[in-house]
Order: sequence, then C-alpha cells, then structure tokens
Amino acid sequence: MPSSVEPVLDPLFSTPITERKLVLEARDLRRTFTSGSRLNPTRVSAVDGVSLQLHAGETLGIVGESGCGKSTLARMLVGLERPDGGTLTYHGTDVTRARRSDRRLLRTGVQMIFQDPYTSLDPRMSVGDIIAEPMAATRSASPAARRERVAELLGLVGLAPDMMSRYPHQFSGGQRQRIGIARALALDPDVLVCDEAVSALDVSVQAQVINLLGELQRRLGVAIMFIAHDLSVVRHIADNVAVMYLGRIAEQGDTETVYGSPAHPYTQALLSATPSHSRADRGKLARRRILSGEPPSPVNPPTGCRFNPRCWLATDECRTTQPPLREVAVASATAAADLGLRPVGESRVVACHHAEKALQEAALAG
Repeated sequence: MPSSVEPVLDPLFSTPITERKLVLEARDLRRTFTSGSRLNPTRVSAVDGVSLQLHAGETLGIVGESGCGKSTLARMLVGLERPDGGTLTYHGTDVTRARRSDRRLLRTGVQMIFQDPYTSLDPRMSVGDIIAEPMAATRSASPAARRERVAELLGLVGLAPDMMSRYPHQFSGGQRQRIGIARALALDPDVLVCDEAVSALDVSVQAQVINLLGELQRRLGVAIMFIAHDLSVVRHIADNVAVMYLGRIAEQGDTETVYGSPAHPYTQALLSATPSHSRADRGKLARRRILSGEPPSPVNPPTGCRFNPRCWLATDECRTTQPPLREVAVASATAAADLGLRPVGESRVVACHHAEKALQEAALAG
C-alpha cells in the first residue's frame, strides 16, 4: 500500500508575515501639491503622514473613496513622486532623498501595474518591445537574453511566446493587463504596486487576473500592494488592509479583523455599503450607515479628525485634536463576549478617539 506523502510547504508562506523580511517601509509620508494661480496659490494635501510596511510575500490592500490619496501614495512608493516629508526605506536603505544609484535600486525593485490596460501600453510598440523596455532602459541584458526573458515572462502570465511580435490592439483587455504584469516582472522586482489593476476589466476577467497575481506571488515570493475600490476583491486577495480617508490612514490591520469587526466609524460606513451574496445578509443594504454631507476638500481639510464633519460619534475632542493611530484589539473570548463580537486575536491600529464606543454600537446594531 503506497505511503502518504506530506505536502511540502514553501518556507516563506509557512512563516508569519511579521517574521518575514521587511522589503518596503514608509514612515510619515507626506505629499502636497500646489494649484491655482501664482498670485493666489492653493495647497492640496494629498497624503498626510502615512506609514506602512510591506514584507516578502505579503499582500496589503489599500481602500478608500476617490481622492483620498491612494494613487499618490502608490506613485511615491515606486519613485514617480518625491515625498515632501517622511522617509521611504527599501531593504533598509533610505531612498527618500538618496543618491541616484539608490533611487535606481528602488525603481528596479518596486514596479507598478497601472489601472487601464488600454492606455498604459504604447500602441506603436510590439509586445516584445514593451516587455523588454525595462531591461533595455537599465541595460541589464543583451538583446538575445531579453528576447528569451520576454518569452519566459509571456509564458509566466499565461500567454504564448509567439505573441511577442503582435501589437496591443490585437489583444483583449484581460490579455493586455497580463502584458502589463509581464512588463512589471521584467526586472524581477520584490514589490508590485497594483493601482486599480482590475477595475477596468470585466468581472470574469478580474477573477482571472487576481488568481494570476496570487499564483505569481506564490511562485516568486513578491510582495503586493493592491489598491482597489471593490472591497470584496481586497478581502479575497489581501493579508492586511489599510483604510484611507482624505490623505490619512483611518484603520489598518489584519484583513479578517478589519472586515469582521471594523473599529473606525468610516470603515463601518464603508463596509455597510458593500453588497453581499449571502442569504443571511439579505436586507443588509437597507440598514447601511449613510453618511451625511460630502467629503471635505483636501484644499481646506477639517481640523482634528478629518472625518469629524460626517461622523455620528464626533465630539469637541474630535474637532480639535487629531487622533493618533493606536492599537485597538478584542484579544480574548471574554472581551469579545462583552462586546458581542467573535474572538479576534489580531490587533489593529485605528485613528479614532472613540473606537471602543464604535465597536460597542456596531455590536448592538447586529
């Protein structure tokens, strides 16, 4: 009788994320843009004090309303925008205001997959030239080696190597995004930044691209920062999630913890508006938390907590004092029972003065 064989686990993915190698770290990143006329300029605070970490093999989801600073944050992480303040560290090297060689290291190791596969590929270039362009720009391989690498990358993303002579208009949207992924992998990066990488695709194609990213992560050990508006997609793909509001992080933690028991009022409102396919959640949208007013302008953000004009728990403290990111955890079965929640072992950080009260109200509301 044949003996059973135990599956061999990848050492990287059998290790807790916090114990894996830290690849990319942002501390207090800030970015402000100037608009208007020279006589009357206005300053727009796009990102205001964002800190995060990416470990090898981790997927970090970034969610939030349009205009909250997600794309600006992504562009700073790949070196397309230089932060006004804070530090960005890649493999322990501060690349914020570093030498050109160090910044070139960042641009090689952190690559972006753009939102629109129809405009992110040059229609005048063949697929082979598009994928080989990063290697040509960095002079990292001979023309023959580049061609072999292009064929390898096309096979890696599920396309035939003989397609390298075709042009982008000869492919579907999903195939074009696969080409974009292959281009991002050309320099063998440690981090992929996906800026709404599936939002322009059909639902069935979205699933294929998401599964492809998961398979590539398992094979290559690459870390992924995944920006999306679709909260269900983020829950499926992300290990950790950060919720942004008007340039700041409102809540960040383990995905199941944040989705299972959101502690920030904005996160609660955001998740309550998410449709569910479960019969048990039928009627959920009728009980959703509807926020009053419009998001404040980043030109003139509110003092204190930036969510306070729309928050039902806001007090004078919220209007005058900016809440720091602090740990809020339901760490034991007893504490979970007191709040009416399931036990949660992971902690999360929340920028809210009244996070505990928000948790209690959410538990009472069912």
